[in-house]
Amino acid sequence: MEQKKQSFMQALDEFIRPNRQGYLFSVLTSILGVACSIVPYICAGQIITELIQGQTSVQKILPWVLFALAGYFLKVCFSNLSTSLSHKATFSTLEALRKAMVEKWQRVSMGYFQNNTLGSLKTSFVDRIDSMEPILAHMFPEMTANLLVPVAILIYLFLLDWRMALISLIVLPIGFALQMGCMKGFAEKYKEQIRITKKLNTTLVEYVNGIEVIKAFNQSATSYQKFTDAVNENAAFYVNWMHDTQKYMASSRAVMPTVLATVLPFGVLFYLQGSLSASAFVMIMILSLGIIKPLLAVVDYTDNFAMLGTIAGEVRTILDAPELIRPAQEIKITDTAISLENVRFHYNANTEVLHGIDLNIMPGTVTALVGASGSGKSTIAKLIAGYWDVTDGSIKLGNIDLRNIPAEQLTNLIAYVSQDNFLFDDTIRENIRMGNPNATDQQVEQMAKAAGCDEFIRELPAGYDTKVGESGGQLSGGERQRIAIARAMMKNAPIIILDEATAYADVENEAIMQEAIAKLITGKTLLVIAHRLSTITDADNIVVVEDGKIAAQGQHSYLLKNCDLYRKMWAANQEAADEKEAVL
Repeated sequence: MEQKKQSFMQALDEFIRPNRQGYLFSVLTSILGVACSIVPYICAGQIITELIQGQTSVQKILPWVLFALAGYFLKVCFSNLSTSLSHKATFSTLEALRKAMVEKWQRVSMGYFQNNTLGSLKTSFVDRIDSMEPILAHMFPEMTANLLVPVAILIYLFLLDWRMALISLIVLPIGFALQMGCMKGFAEKYKEQIRITKKLNTTLVEYVNGIEVIKAFNQSATSYQKFTDAVNENAAFYVNWMHDTQKYMASSRAVMPTVLATVLPFGVLFYLQGSLSASAFVMIMILSLGIIKPLLAVVDYTDNFAMLGTIAGEVRTILDAPELIRPAQEIKITDTAISLENVRFHYNANTEVLHGIDLNIMPGTVTALVGASGSGKSTIAKLIAGYWDVTDGSIKLGNIDLRNIPAEQLTNLIAYVSQDNFLFDDTIRENIRMGNPNATDQQVEQMAKAAGCDEFIRELPAGYDTKVGESGGQLSGGERQRIAIARAMMKNAPIIILDEATAYADVENEAIMQEAIAKLITGKTLLVIAHRLSTITDADNIVVVEDGKIAAQGQHSYLLKNCDLYRKMWAANQEAADEKEAVL
């Protein structure tokens, strides 16, 4: 609730503050620019006055023409300079803001990304911050200048004739009152716009990412209807919003420029009565027109306050999200023994998925987690990798709680290979090199050979320089897994976690991958989650996980004798293997 009470300046202060000088100079030059834009009005008034008085000498008129041209030229120069300064300050602000968001996402738990869809994160990071650019770059200098200059003109009008100055303001309260009709409920409507836009982006991302499944199951009509409904909802919202505000906007824009409708009749009356000179009357008519344009520009920014406040609140919510608190200073870790003590964990407040896990993993050993889908195996692995903090209990590495180990240090100690490894839209060479950014091309290729990747990589059109496509989409699942294993081998971390790393492999590729894994784990501490029990029969310790608890643990032969669940899993695994062999 406290964040909602913050102004946009408070919410974004730490990012705007370093650029205040740029914004200040931008405001000053903008004021000069708008002031210079009034000079042609004054000159025009003076020229008309001279002509009325019968002055036809070019020498008398020419200086005012030159002053008008100079005013226009300076207005263009100051305006361009102001725009340049404000945009430079704004882009610096938005750069810092985006960097802060990226750094924040590195410090939050994986649960944050599960609770926020890709579409909503993209909307916040790209669309919302982009929409701040025209507001920050133009509102500060232009709104300030467009407010101050009309005030200066009004002061001058009061010096000329206080009655006409007041008369020139008659239509402005009416115009502003109509404008306020547009602003009714703006903050709530803009928040709803953000919600609907995020929903549309999420639906679009889901539709594009799932297009293969949609086509495979002939669900095009149903899935496309969901996307169509989101598009129609988005369009209907904007149409209804514009319908509600258009009459106020049109009326305001029709009323505010009609200042001459009051100035002219009263000016003529006062002139005929002899209480207003012709020169003052002409100057007042000209300058009263100069009030309207800046004020209309101010009106255009009135909705930006609510808009920027909503965006700043959203960004601030992201930046204030709970973090995984870790120390910055590296600590000494003597060994890679891992111990879980009464570990409990839930992804949300209502559902606990791990219920008092106690487990010891000795250095240099192979520990396998087995169990039905959803039993908690991957959750245990990801907790050990530091993706989340435990809800209760503790996980220790080398007798040190993970929460007391710097995040970067823990990351360097663990190589994590899952069944859904992400490859960046870059070359195969660079994806493997991510395991060790300092590796040479020769080292990358040697590691690829060790991982059984070299042969299929060299058959690709550009070899190691082949782009893998978005998320590695240009490669098969097995090929992506082998590159992921090569990347993990390149990291050379002392602890390796394999989360069903051979899930996508066929029999031939699995043999290659198992050989690569054997090289990868030499002398290392290995935690493996396997869906094929035949691959972990030689493990030092097999842990059977059932419904978030450890049902049994021990070596393969022990579990076959003493664990009914493991025995059933083994029998089912053997039956599936026999059926597959019969088919082949």
